[in-house]
Amino acid sequence: MISPKEIKLTRNQAVPPAKTSGGAGCVLLAEDDPALKRYLEVTLQRAGYNVVSASDGLEAMKLLLSHPINIVITDAVMPNLNGYELCRFVRSSQQLSHLPIVLLSALDAKNADAEKVDVFLTKPVSPEVLLECLAKLLVT
Repeated sequence: MISPKEIKLTRNQAVPPAKTSGGAGCVLLAEDDPALKRYLEVTLQRAGYNVVSASDGLEAMKLLLSHPINIVITDAVMPNLNGYELCRFVRSSQQLSHLPIVLLSALDAKNADAEKVDVFLTKPVSPEVLLECLAKLLVT
């Protein structure tokens, strides 16, 4: 697992926080494991993020096109449209290509497409590591 000191951002573009009630930004969370998705939702909401959740990549893609999102957190392996395909969709979209992407996976980081994701985190990810990563990506 990556420690907080090892978080490396592969893109140097910061995204301003969304104007939400929590003030921290709007996170799109794409995760097909219901228990992990709920755990991450609660963690993110307690940290002040507005969370929009999807159970697969296709649902996430639809939410990206219909909601103001500041950052994407996606599982790598999901049904219908996997996390890698979702990352390619985001990076190829003129509207969305600026969004930071955090890819979560139990797979090895060498499988991550470096130019498509900003941060790769290995599951299980600690809440502290994830929240520090988001804070760095959403710096104004």
